[in-house]
Parts: sequence; C-alpha cells; structure tokens
Amino acid sequence: MSGRNGGRRVVFWRHGQTSWNLEGRFQGSTDIPLTETGLSQARRAARLLAALNPDAIVSSDLQRAAATAQQLAEVTGLGVKHDPGLRETYAGSWQGLTNEEIRAQYAEEYRLWKQGEPVRRGGGELHTEVADRAVPVVADAVERLPDNGTLVVVSHGGTIRMAIGRMIGLEPSSWEALGGLSNCCWSVLGPGYRGWRLEEHNAGTLPEPVIGDDT
Repeated sequence: MSGRNGGRRVVFWRHGQTSWNLEGRFQGSTDIPLTETGLSQARRAARLLAALNPDAIVSSDLQRAAATAQQLAEVTGLGVKHDPGLRETYAGSWQGLTNEEIRAQYAEEYRLWKQGEPVRRGGGELHTEVADRAVPVVADAVERLPDNGTLVVVSHGGTIRMAIGRMIGLEPSSWEALGGLSNCCWSVLGPGYRGWRLEEHNAGTLPEPVIGDDT
C-alpha cells in the first residue's frame, strides 16, 4: 500500500559527533566540524544506508552535516544538494553554552521551554519556524523521487525532530515526545494510510519489515 506518498521513504540522518557534542554545548546554527570519531561514524553509517539504494541526498549546508552526507555520496555515487533550510535551530545567545550555563543564565526561559511553551531560545527561532523552513525542502525533494524511491535527509537533531513532528501530523506541543537522535543515527518515514508514518526512530541498523496487526 503506497498511501499518498507513492511508496516513497524519507531517511532523516543526523550528523556525526562534534567537539561541542562531547562538551555538551548547544550548537544551534554554529558551524562546528566533525571530530575524527564523527567522521568514522559517518563512514560506518554510510555503508549501511547505501544498502537502502537511496535515490537522492539532501543536506544542511553546515559542515558537520555536509561532511556526513559526503560519506554517503562517495559510497553511492549520488550528488548532494545542500540547503540552508535544513540547518539546526538558531538559538541566539544560547549557542556555545553548556546545559548548566543555560539553566543558570536563562532559568525562566529554560523552564518555559522544558514545559513545551513556544520560546525563542536565546532570542532565536521558534520550533514551528524551523519546521516551516525545513519541511518544504524535504517535500520538494520527495516530489522529485520516483515512486517507491528513497530520500536521505542529512540534518541535525532538533531540526529532524521538528520536521518529523510536522510531517506525521503531531501538534507542536507534542514534538518533544519524539526522543533525540544519537550522532549518525537515523529515523525513517514511510507511507501510511493517511500520509507519513514513523517506521524507525533513532536507529543505527537497517529497518526491518514490521509484522503486526496494523500493517
């Protein structure tokens, strides 16, 4: 059953490790490169994802995502389209701070954000604004796929969560219910009866067919 998506599949792939990931610093749209470990993670994951025979790759233009995407491009022979619409959330003055520093310096803003309130963290973007710019990039790339084609979207943890939340029809206040992605892990959207459905989340292995009452 192909639903409204022509049997197409979208693989959202988070970039590899950076030094700021290790230090627990809020990266946001700051352009931080991969560590050597991050590059190794990308190489390993690319070999796995290549087995899905992707038809297209679109990536954030920030270097940690672009370098991750390049590993898959080299294995598959595909080109990569880089789009700033897939960048991580701009979080203004929060960027570069650790979680402890954010809680100390922006206690009320942090509290409201954790409660699910729409907050411009550090004077930056709302979650819904990130989805507003990221989802059209994905939708445009999906439209260019053949039926039953696979798109790999290389992006960032927050942006991926917001794009998935929007695409599967969750209210913005519920997007936090989607857990975070580990470095170089991925989530998969596939065709459902009424649009997209989440088939895999924060996976590091290839998706397997699910046998159950609702399939």
